[in-house]
Amino acid sequence: MKRRNVTLAGNVLMCLGLLTMVSGISYSVLNQLPELQLPQYMAHGAIFSIFIGALLWLAGARISGREKVADRYYWLRHFGDKRCRRS
Repeated sequence: MKRRNVTLAGNVLMCLGLLTMVSGISYSVLNQLPELQLPQYMAHGAIFSIFIGALLWLAGARISGREKVADRYYWLRHFGDKRCRRS
C-alpha cells in the first residue's frame, strides 16, 4: 500500500476505536440510571467494547506508524545522548 493509504487506514482504525470506547463508556454510565431500564446483560458487552476499542486504537497506531516517535524518544532518553539521560 502507498504511504497515504496506510496512514488513512490507521487513522480510520484509530477513530473507530475511539468511537467504540466512548460508546462503551457512555452505555456503561447510562446503564447505572434506573429510570432508563436498559438491559443488564448489555453492560458486560459495553465493558468488553472498551477493550475492543483500545485494541482497534492500538492497531491503528501501529499501522499508521505513530508509535515510532515515542519509541525513538524512549531510546534517546535511556540509551542515547548523555544529556538526555536521567541521573
